[in-house]
Amino acid sequence: MRMTVLASGSKGNSTVIASSRTTVLVDAGLSCRELLKRMAIAGEDPEKLDAILVTHEHFDHVAGLAVLARKLNIPVFFTEPTHRAWVRMLTPRTTMSYARWLDHIQQEKETRAAAVAASEAWGGIALSAAEGCRSDDPNATLELPVEEEPCDAEAQEALPPKEKANPAHLPAVEYFQAGTHFSIGDLEITPFTIPHDAADPCGFVFEAAGIRMAVATDLGYMPPNVKSALKRIDVLLLESNHDLEMLRDGPYPWSVKQRVLSRVGHLSNDATAEFLQRDYDGGAAYIVLGHLSESNNAPELARISAERAIGDRMTLLGNRILLAQQAIPLEPIHL
Repeated sequence: MRMTVLASGSKGNSTVIASSRTTVLVDAGLSCRELLKRMAIAGEDPEKLDAILVTHEHFDHVAGLAVLARKLNIPVFFTEPTHRAWVRMLTPRTTMSYARWLDHIQQEKETRAAAVAASEAWGGIALSAAEGCRSDDPNATLELPVEEEPCDAEAQEALPPKEKANPAHLPAVEYFQAGTHFSIGDLEITPFTIPHDAADPCGFVFEAAGIRMAVATDLGYMPPNVKSALKRIDVLLLESNHDLEMLRDGPYPWSVKQRVLSRVGHLSNDATAEFLQRDYDGGAAYIVLGHLSESNNAPELARISAERAIGDRMTLLGNRILLAQQAIPLEPIHL
């Protein structure tokens, strides 16, 4: 198996996981152009990607998702709540005046009445068109527009006009549920729920040929289900987001600091070290520290904290600490 971290941090996250026959991308948090560039640098062939898996809908995990999926014509795997949240994020929403809302309600009533009359005339077969047009999101908000990328132009040209205008159009969508195993090719995948402020966030364990790799970032603390999922892992990508003192004294507004420190925020160096010291089984060949904050952490602080926690379990063949970076891909890890 192989893990290649293309980018990790608040400006974008993406990781390639590959077995002998299957290659998937976990998150697509950079632009399509940048993701293709990073894959070329790391020696990864985008044409070999079989699917994209999404941990959650935050922009630093999905920035290039639709464009890349359309360009490569590959399916995207979400949980259903994450897919819904992502579609809402990309769908422009408008507000309306009270008078316009009353007109809308009246038009909907008239449409429904006409549909009922047609249904009676055709023996109850017709359906109300209004039922298919009603939004299931009463609190929908206006979202920022998504710019079309140059690398999406070719893929967009092949689409019908209706799909071309839809920024959330994907070649195919597959749903999975946290806690339920599924497979893509010869990769066995176990998604697990993580505590983060998103619709239905999850981490993943990937297994093939007896080797297990895990991706566990963007979690505010380490609940029992995550600790259990991260047993018997050979390569572990684990969050070590911030140094507590640097965050408290740093440039973020207090509201953002509270979010990061919350139980649905991000793991600190101290929290990661506590897990590695108390609950980690010590079986990984590599531990990759990821999602390091550029403003509130220093790579060496994260490394030293983790090394002290692992202690004498570090050897030349086990528990080697690597640091995933935001600006450049990490050298592929082969097992």
